[in-house]
Amino acid sequence: MNIEFVASPGAAGVLAVLVNEGRKLCGAGGQLDQKASGALTRAMNASRFTGGSNSTLIVAAPSGVEAQTVVLTGAGEADKFDDLALEAAAGAAYQAVKLSGATILTIDASHLTAQQAARAAFAARLASYRFLKYRTTLKPEKTPSIETIRIVAADVDGARAAWESFAAVAEAVEFSRDLVSEPANVLYPAEFARRVKGLERLGLEVEILGESELEDLGFRTLLAVGQGSERESQVAIMKWNGGKAGEQPIAFVGKGVCFDTGGISIKPADGMEEMKWDMGGAAAVAGVMHALAGRKAKVNAVGVLGLVENMPDGKAQRPGDVVMSLSGQYVEVLNTDAEGRLVLADCLWYTQDRFKPKFMIDLATLTGAMIVSLGLEYAGVFSNSDEVAGAILEAAPKVGENVWRMPIPAAYERHIDSPIADVKNTGNGRAGGSITAALFLQRFTNGLPWAHIDIAPTAWVKDSKNPTVPDGAVGWGVRTLDRMVADHYEV
Repeated sequence: MNIEFVASPGAAGVLAVLVNEGRKLCGAGGQLDQKASGALTRAMNASRFTGGSNSTLIVAAPSGVEAQTVVLTGAGEADKFDDLALEAAAGAAYQAVKLSGATILTIDASHLTAQQAARAAFAARLASYRFLKYRTTLKPEKTPSIETIRIVAADVDGARAAWESFAAVAEAVEFSRDLVSEPANVLYPAEFARRVKGLERLGLEVEILGESELEDLGFRTLLAVGQGSERESQVAIMKWNGGKAGEQPIAFVGKGVCFDTGGISIKPADGMEEMKWDMGGAAAVAGVMHALAGRKAKVNAVGVLGLVENMPDGKAQRPGDVVMSLSGQYVEVLNTDAEGRLVLADCLWYTQDRFKPKFMIDLATLTGAMIVSLGLEYAGVFSNSDEVAGAILEAAPKVGENVWRMPIPAAYERHIDSPIADVKNTGNGRAGGSITAALFLQRFTNGLPWAHIDIAPTAWVKDSKNPTVPDGAVGWGVRTLDRMVADHYEV
C-alpha cells in the first residue's frame, strides 16, 4: 500500500471526511458541505448515519465538490475522540470503498495534528491487509482496488516524519500476520527461522540453533515435541541492541508450533486445519522484534522462538514418557497435545540463564481453556510480577487489544505435581486448564519477573468487528508489546 501526505486533496476520486456523533462534519467537511449547498448534511439527515464509531455513509459527490465520491466516516463523540476512534474512522473508510474500483483513497486529516495524520495512514494500511498469495483466480470485483492512501495534513513534513515509526510497526504487524497465515507445508520450523534470519536487514542479530546444537545444550522437552516430525526443530534467537551498552535486556519468548496434530494424543479432524496458527506466539515475538528494530527503539531486547512441529510418527513421544528439561527438572508427559508448555519450558529457562534479562514475557496460543474462560476477544495475562503485568495491562487498551489478568494461585500447584517426576504437563482435566498451564511455565522462570500471555482466543479472528483487523491472522501482541516498551522501557 502506497502512503502519501499532501496539503490539499485536489481532484480526489474518493474523499473520506470524519464526522462526529450528531452529524458534525470535521475538518474540511463543513467547507465541502457549503460548496455543495448543504448536500452532505441532507444526505446524513436522510439516513441513519449519525457519526457513530465504525460507521460510514457513501455519498456521490454533489455539485461543487471535486471528488467523485465522498465517504463520511464516523469518529464518535467529539469529547471522546482518541487514537482508537481515529483508527476506527480511517479503517472504516478503507473498508467502505476497498472494492469500489477506485485506486486512491484520500482521507481529510487537515484538522488533526501531524501525529494523528500519520496514525490515520497507519490505520488505513492495517485495514488494507489481505493474505492473497495463493488466490490466483479471484474475480476483479472481489479484489481490493485501493492502491494508495493519501492523507491531507496541515503539517505535511511533520506527518511524514511521524509516519516513519508508524510504518515500522505496520510492517511488523503485517510480517506477523503473514507468518500466521502461511500453511504448514510452506512455513515449517526451518522456513520460519529463515524468514526471521532475513530480519538482519533491519539491524537485528539473529542466531539459529538446529537439533544437534539443541541436543548438546539440553533442550530435551522441546526436542521431544518435535521428534515425531520429519521437519527439524529450531530455536531462533533475535537480539536488538538499541539501548545502553551492557544494560540488561528485556526478553520475549514465543511458542512456535508450526503445526499441531496433538501428536499421539491426536486432535479430532474437525478444525485441525486451524492448527497452522499454533505458532502465533512466535509470530508475535518476531513481529515485536521487527517493530523495535524497524523504529530503532532505544532498548536492549531479546526474542527467543521455539519452533517445532508436533506429529504422530512412530518416533513421537508417548503419553507417560518422562523427559528431563534444560532446567534439570523431569517432566512427566501425560498428554502430548499439551506440547506448547514443553517448548516454552526449555526456551524460558535458556533465556533467563543466558541473557539475564530484567524480565521475560512469553506469548503462546497455549490452551483451549483460555477461550472457555474469556471468549474470543480477550487474551489472558498471568504473572508473578505486578510491575510487568501492569505494563501490559496499561499498554494493551491503548492499541485496542483486550487483555485480562488471571490468577496463578499457589494452591493449584498440587494439580501439576507428578507421582513419578518433578512435574506433569497437565492439571486435573479441564478444570483451570489455563491456570495450571501458566503454573507449569512459572516453574521454568527461576524466579525472574515474568508474564505469560495466552493468545489462543485472539491470534486469529473469523468475524472481525475491528476495521483495522481483517478476518484471519491478527498479529495480536505486536502493538501491545511495542507500546509497552515505548511507554516504560526505552532510554
